Amino acid sequence: MKLSELVKEPNVQFIDVRTTAEFESIHVKGAVNIPLSEFAQRYTEIENLGDTPVVFYCHSGNRSGQAVAYLNQLGIKNIYNGGGVFEVMNYVN
Repeated sequence: MKLSELVKEPNVQFIDVRTTAEFESIHVKGAVNIPLSEFAQRYTEIENLGDTPVVFYCHSGNRSGQAVAYLNQLGIKNIYNGGGVFEVMNYVN
């Protein structure tokens, strides 16, 4: 599924893996901030979402790609790298 379609799913969850300061400056409405530096300790927050599609984003797509790769190794499905915050916001707004 394309990002432009995925972000319009009614139950989609957004996870921002940037730092708290970056998140506070601008973020997708309703997004949850789980900084990549805390990801290994907090990934179960995503695991508990079940079949909900989860879109990860950061500044450029690098950190969100790392988060998605980590979760893929754990067998967690229905997760997507949305890329950068402005790219995702472009589709959401």
